[in-house]
Amino acid sequence: MSLDTALAPGESVILAIDTSTDMLACCVGVVAGGLSGAADAGARSREVRILSSGDHLCRRHANESLTRTALACLDEASLTMADVDEVLVGRGPGSFTGVRIGIATAKGLSCGLARPLLGASTLDAVAWSAWGAGVRGRLAVIGDAMRREVYPGIYELDEAGAHRAFDVERVVKADACVAELAARSDAGELILTGDGLKKYRESFSAAGFARFVDESSWYPTGEGLLRAAASADAPGLGSGDPALVLPIYTRLSDAEEAERQRLGMREPASVRTTGVDDLLAGVHSQLRPMTVNDLDAVAELEAEVYADAAHTAWSRRLFEEDLAGSGRSWWVAHDRGRVIGFAGGRVCGDDFEVADVVVAPERRREGLAARLFARIAYDAQTLGAKTASLEVERDNAGARALYEGLGLTQAGERPNYYGPGADALIMTVDLPLDAARLKTSRVEPAASLRPWPIHAGERSASTLEALAAAGDLVLSVESSCDETAMAIIDSHGVVCANVVATSIDFHARFGGVVPEIASRKHVEAIVGVFEEVLAQAGEHFGCDTLTPADLACVGVTAGPGLVGALVVGVAFAKGVCAATGLPLTAVNHLEGHLLANLFETPDLEPPFVASLVSGGNTMLVHVRDWGDYEVLGATIDDAVGEAFDKVAKALGLGYPGGPIISKLAARGNKKAIHFPRAMMHSHDFRFSLSGLKTAVITYIEGENRAGRPIDLPDLAASFEAAVIDVQVAKAAEAVDQTGVSDFCVGGGVAANPELRAAYRKRFSRMGVRVTVPPMVVCGDNGAMIAVAALRNHHANVHMDLTLDANPNAKLGCWSSDQAPVVGEGWPERA
Repeated sequence: MSLDTALAPGESVILAIDTSTDMLACCVGVVAGGLSGAADAGARSREVRILSSGDHLCRRHANESLTRTALACLDEASLTMADVDEVLVGRGPGSFTGVRIGIATAKGLSCGLARPLLGASTLDAVAWSAWGAGVRGRLAVIGDAMRREVYPGIYELDEAGAHRAFDVERVVKADACVAELAARSDAGELILTGDGLKKYRESFSAAGFARFVDESSWYPTGEGLLRAAASADAPGLGSGDPALVLPIYTRLSDAEEAERQRLGMREPASVRTTGVDDLLAGVHSQLRPMTVNDLDAVAELEAEVYADAAHTAWSRRLFEEDLAGSGRSWWVAHDRGRVIGFAGGRVCGDDFEVADVVVAPERRREGLAARLFARIAYDAQTLGAKTASLEVERDNAGARALYEGLGLTQAGERPNYYGPGADALIMTVDLPLDAARLKTSRVEPAASLRPWPIHAGERSASTLEALAAAGDLVLSVESSCDETAMAIIDSHGVVCANVVATSIDFHARFGGVVPEIASRKHVEAIVGVFEEVLAQAGEHFGCDTLTPADLACVGVTAGPGLVGALVVGVAFAKGVCAATGLPLTAVNHLEGHLLANLFETPDLEPPFVASLVSGGNTMLVHVRDWGDYEVLGATIDDAVGEAFDKVAKALGLGYPGGPIISKLAARGNKKAIHFPRAMMHSHDFRFSLSGLKTAVITYIEGENRAGRPIDLPDLAASFEAAVIDVQVAKAAEAVDQTGVSDFCVGGGVAANPELRAAYRKRFSRMGVRVTVPPMVVCGDNGAMIAVAALRNHHANVHMDLTLDANPNAKLGCWSSDQAPVVGEGWPERA
């Protein structure tokens, strides 16, 4: 710490940031006793002293400016990141993307520094900013919520500060807010502020409001945020664990809002399309809503589980009747087409009554029951329930332990409920569930399960020797779609750790990735993934965990992909780099998929032709040299993976569509139905999947109208064959024209077994070597990003902290002509 900045005993240095609005709010201040103490209920207001401020309007450029602004503020205060004791971030409400940029950056800063992260309301910051401008009296903050909605909040401003006069943040229609405030008995006393006035000031004026704060003070400031957090009546700031700091959204995503209506329907729409049975998804241990197609399997599993129990098993008819009712939530766990568990219940007033939680005996102790309970509890909360309750047999020690572990407590008992001598205990829990209790064997979006901050233990001589031999360690961050992934790679190309957290269960209900849900889940998952990848790498080197000090560089996927998802990973990575001084490198997601082939064929060298096929991309690429990529042709509409998902959705088969269609196709006749091979003879390398998708959907509708049953295996095989024929034909033509002797595949669709086999069959006749990545690196993952990041680090291709996500980045962005390196031993060769 510079001698220019003298701290009094007990003062803590706080870095405060907020990007929830068009104002980038940032300051460095000191707080007597720190903010962690201020988070305690009943704590007195902490004395605040501001050392520097960097507030400035920054519409849509917060991700470029935030970390630079924070570092500049510290520099102005003659401090460095190492001097920061706590990080404070505005949690909104505000622009969804803006809130996430601030929180993801703050999480990166907190993780890089191993310092507490606290969160405060942006509305409180606006109120305190008005207080700092000299406003006193009754204040109404009107925050802009877009879509003709606002975030309102009422405050009392006196000489002591700004005091909240409402409980929780909410969103209302702008017109309704005007009417609501105008109807108050104190309407004439209200002073209005907030960025919502930029759109709705005239509406408030027309309703008789005449007292407005000067426009220069409508936004949050860093000082306002810090004073709000340090005030005596500040809402809970959190425990300091960065994993637990989440945005204040005030409303569900549009897709989840629509699901509220779905939960009240008599039957899922997919039933009207197919009316078939037992042809389910093929993804390991996946969850999805129960449909009437599951009833036979569910009833069979119910009978098996309760065959020797006092509990009377539900019949198929009972399941069918309950599933058709409103206010219900029923979910199944399935594995490769087989139902392996289910759970469900109904809303009764403020309580959600859990009717059943069942897991196949051979699949117990995998955390499935906890995951199922969490899903129906989530639905229960969505439906307005405040508690969840159930009955469990007194002698069922395993079930009681499960429920107690989830936070349920005994609220009563029912003697002889299941029969003579078989008493039932009534157990209940408040909603939402405590995320820290949802301990599963899978890495999924959830709060940190470790005590925080994590302190690394002492290291043995062998660990220190192994770390020295490994050389530079590079952390990679991937968040381009619905997987939050990280990996650590050493200087020799050995992947030391690889962690993927998927939010697939949240998207499966909608038949495809919902960008808003993906973005929210990245923010929720990213700290846990960071902790897990450091722990895995620690195990690799023989210690409990690595720390940011062990790293030499951070690489992050900067594009292409979903912009809202990308910005979370980029902001987090930049936060880690700003906190630690580590260099930052950007990675192209498509190049990551291309380099994944090196895990199968380490000696792969240009020139070669690559087919990149995924949910978002379909293209043929001539790799003339490393970093020198010529895109020969790409899809003009749907990508291959997208087409698979849409066809599966049309058939009511679930998401993701690729594994489902592939599993069905293995049992079908690929010549049963003729579907078009669009652009197969176009004599160029463009693709079109939209027409094929439409042809399949038209076929389904025609068969349904005619009352004919659809042979799903035949349909899937015929559709898959139409896709593969075009992909293979164009790839062969590209190889022939370029004269290369190597061909490789990248992307999630590279996992399709028929496509892999078709490429090998066709190119074996041409004397061309075919490389397909190991299955573990076909989908989005951190390992493939790590290979590119290590290459860039070795080539000194580093970025400054103005890096932002580019959802439309072209293949070749942020690349290098240096050859990538992949070490031996990971992953197992497929």
